[in-house]
Amino acid sequence: LPTHNLPENRSGRREGLDDEKESRVSGLIKRSFSLAGHRTSVALEAEFWDTLAGIAAREGQTLSALVAATDAARAAERPLASALRVLALLDVKKTP
Repeated sequence: LPTHNLPENRSGRREGLDDEKESRVSGLIKRSFSLAGHRTSVALEAEFWDTLAGIAAREGQTLSALVAATDAARAAERPLASALRVLALLDVKKTP
């Protein structure tokens, strides 16, 4: 489920995304989420977003819900972007 290939609507947002807002920053895709009552942005490469979208789809949840769960479970000293990259890496490593 590659999200960077989803069609854009008239406002420039990708169709099929929940409440995240997407913009490109120097080769990264930056998305904004509402987490624990506040807005935060995460910038990752398209390949990481694609992997995370696949994980969310397999688990029957939205990408926003996966990001929120990762945010809630991560150690305070680990940045959210780092926690999401590790989640994607671990998923790819366990795939035969």
